[in-house]
Amino acid sequence: MGIFDLFRTTEPSGARKGRKDTSAEDATRLIDEGHALEAESKLAEAMQCYLEAIRRAPNPARGHLNRGNVLLLQGDLQGALDAFRTALEHQPDYAGAYYNIGNALLGNQQLDEAVANYRRALEIQPDYAEAHCSLGVALKELGQNVNAAESYREALKIDQNMVEAHINLGNILHALGQFDGAVACYQQALEIKPDYAEAHNSLGLALQAEGQLEGAMNSFRRALKIKPDFAEAHNNLGLALQAAGQLEGAKMSYSRALEIKPELIEALCNMGNILKDIGQFEGASESYCRALEIKPDFLEVHSNLMFILNYTASQLPAAYLEQASKYGRVVAGKAARFASWKCAADLPERLRVGLVSGDFLNHPVGFFLEGLLAHIDPSCIELIAYPTHHQEDELTARIRPYFSNWHSLVGKNNEAAARLIHADGVHILVDVSGHTAHNRLPVFAWKPAPVQVTWLGLPATTGVAEIDYVLGDPHATPPEFDHHFSETVWRMPDVYMCLAVPDSPVLVAPLPALSADHVTFGSFNNLTKMGDGVVAVWARILQSVPDSRLLLKTSQLNDPSTCKQTRQRFAACGISPDRLILGGTLASRDDHLATYSKVDIALDTFPYPGVTTSAEALWMGVPVLSLRGDRFLSRTAESIARNAGLPDWIAADQDDYVAKAVTFASDLNHLAALRAILRQQVLASPLFDAPRFARNFEDALWGMWQHYQTQQGSLE
Repeated sequence: MGIFDLFRTTEPSGARKGRKDTSAEDATRLIDEGHALEAESKLAEAMQCYLEAIRRAPNPARGHLNRGNVLLLQGDLQGALDAFRTALEHQPDYAGAYYNIGNALLGNQQLDEAVANYRRALEIQPDYAEAHCSLGVALKELGQNVNAAESYREALKIDQNMVEAHINLGNILHALGQFDGAVACYQQALEIKPDYAEAHNSLGLALQAEGQLEGAMNSFRRALKIKPDFAEAHNNLGLALQAAGQLEGAKMSYSRALEIKPELIEALCNMGNILKDIGQFEGASESYCRALEIKPDFLEVHSNLMFILNYTASQLPAAYLEQASKYGRVVAGKAARFASWKCAADLPERLRVGLVSGDFLNHPVGFFLEGLLAHIDPSCIELIAYPTHHQEDELTARIRPYFSNWHSLVGKNNEAAARLIHADGVHILVDVSGHTAHNRLPVFAWKPAPVQVTWLGLPATTGVAEIDYVLGDPHATPPEFDHHFSETVWRMPDVYMCLAVPDSPVLVAPLPALSADHVTFGSFNNLTKMGDGVVAVWARILQSVPDSRLLLKTSQLNDPSTCKQTRQRFAACGISPDRLILGGTLASRDDHLATYSKVDIALDTFPYPGVTTSAEALWMGVPVLSLRGDRFLSRTAESIARNAGLPDWIAADQDDYVAKAVTFASDLNHLAALRAILRQQVLASPLFDAPRFARNFEDALWGMWQHYQTQQGSLE
């Protein structure tokens, strides 16, 4: 997103510190002239100065070092290394030569050798600030963030004004989720160099991570004032604007970034994201595919592409599996799969189960997890959390005690994360993200646990061959869907998910149509799910139910331009703006739930239905009309309806969907009676029966482990 690690490739001032310059006066003059020419990018002329200095100097080490720097700038890595090593032949204790060998190797991603050369330079000259800084860059690339931070701190002990070290330390702290520290580092860099556009950009990223959107936008704009063609800062400004709900401004920022740098893959990814958010799926897919053309192993954008394919009914399950399997092959190619596990032969009294998720907080996944975790039997299941996102809140605090260990994967690369999980002796590792934000599916390709499962985050296949199972249920994943998955389907007895009963005092309100003299349909789903086909069907319903209204509430409707576009979409289908009631996010979950008092019938989206929104609607006494789908994700709606005791609220096709909506809307007495009993009905159902779900979940995990051990026994 525009964070840069910095190191120097020219001879640093510290390279000559502590040793006497033995070169002749004219050789020194020639080297200084070469430096001046190099600064003007006159590399050929600079090279001539260095060659002449080598010829004249009694000790030509410095000349060879500077000749190597020019060769490196010209792209001749081997020539540069030969020159630096020739300098060492003339002066074996030349720290600057070891330092520049390290820089050359670092630029070529020969990281272990680069580290060895930096350490050798520091053995000769311990107060070599630039070598400490570049060592930090190499260690960070190796995934050793803590050691890298220590190297940057050592550099700053020697030279407090080293801007690169301040910025690089800030980058490490940012990666580790220590945003206050990162902000302080970037601010120190800017005190030294106020017009440093890159530092303003990095400061903006840290402020945004802290939730200080206004400060972040100001920082990005300062960076752009200094450097108007700074594509990464335009991209990051777009991210801040998007987070603030200013979608049109965000889209313009991404467009500007791509005008400057058409192959900036982060901007292509973000453009895809915003096009997805406003329902332009074809354009979003094009952006993602363009990013993957440039970088085929860009896993984040590949997951985004997988995610968006769920929004289009035209994407057949077989094609989805093919795309997912492509992702799986990429991550497998980057992993070194563990061949054995210390826990593999266990006959444990307790299964050690790891949950990998970025959503251990107030998030739909968190709401579903909370009830389960509260009822898992700790005498038979030991839970370990592997959060993949730095953010925490009050829900995090509530669920944290249910875990025996809380090992953050934030700031750890995939190998380090996999080794941590493997060392923990986890029997079963559960992915709770799928192809959603903050997923760590590449870690699963290392196979750090003998049994691996995907559950809840995204009801679809991951395509990762090393994940053994996907948790489903008889309604959402009937046997005829088995070929949709790279995983084996493990069916829970009733339902594959269970929502924690909302901790809210909000009561079910009377049917609003009885006092309003009109029926109000509603959907609180993300607008991304409201494709053109959904708008067309909902418009048919509004046209068929006189004076009816449609209440939409979601975060995107905080943006006035999105509200305008939404009205235009319905107007194109013959629905006047006064039939729509549009609202954005509210202050609290209680306020959100209370809004259901204005809704008579909830209309589900398709092919991507609501999950949390549907469960919440039912709890608030509002029945949900859904459309039967042809894959796991869309069949989730049917699982919810059947488990809630509402099979009549599942439509067979779009015409049936419209007909059912009209029929239900015409019988207010039936709606009122259903509303009066629905909360108690669903509370008694498997949807909210957390103790029952926890026992089924435990049985599934133990069944998987027993199956694994049986397989192992048959192989011996």
